[in-house]
Amino acid sequence: MGKKIAILQPSYIPWKGVFDLINKVDVFVFYDDVQYTVKDWRNRNKIKTPNGELWLTVPVIHKGRRNQLIKDAEIDNTTNWQLSHYKSIVANYKKAPFFQDFHFLLEEFYLKNKWTFISEFDIYVIKRIAEILGIVVEWYKSSELECDGGKEGGKVIKICEKLNCDYFINGPASRGFMDEELFNNKNIRLDYMDYDYREYSQLYPPFNHYVSILDLLFNCSLEDVKQLINI
Repeated sequence: MGKKIAILQPSYIPWKGVFDLINKVDVFVFYDDVQYTVKDWRNRNKIKTPNGELWLTVPVIHKGRRNQLIKDAEIDNTTNWQLSHYKSIVANYKKAPFFQDFHFLLEEFYLKNKWTFISEFDIYVIKRIAEILGIVVEWYKSSELECDGGKEGGKVIKICEKLNCDYFINGPASRGFMDEELFNNKNIRLDYMDYDYREYSQLYPPFNHYVSILDLLFNCSLEDVKQLINI
């Protein structure tokens, strides 16, 4: 079996499936030199509250920067969004059974550091949580690899070739637009994730899989977290 790779845009404290994907590969590339999209997962995610889902959104400057790349997207720090997000997470998870075990992460993310670019925050958080989970991969940013584009999948293939990977694992949502023939022609195996997780004890029913991984960390022991996402 070849060297496995996943290539994914940085996202804001993503759901558990992202860490399952990272754990399945040898190389993980943050796809940060593609266009930044508004109202997307780059700068927001959901947590659970007694009143339903709550979106936590990092304010990003995009007016007049329509075609900016993810790596260039600056956070609007005119408001104290870090403290606001910290307080929202604490208020809604402080009674979760394992909240105290991971509270230090919130302090690290929101109180002890300041962030200028949204990708900077996203990448730091993802790598830090992966470290906590014991996930070991080679980390790269696509912006540092200098691989140009082409038709859909062309840039991804160039990244795979540059990093000597011949097994590309992608999310299931990409099935409809990846040109599989391109991968076949380059002898790169193309595979897709199949997300299938059991439920766990979660605050504020009904159960919802599609929230930030913080929900899983606060509600389960580290051992159970690893089992739930196949680590």
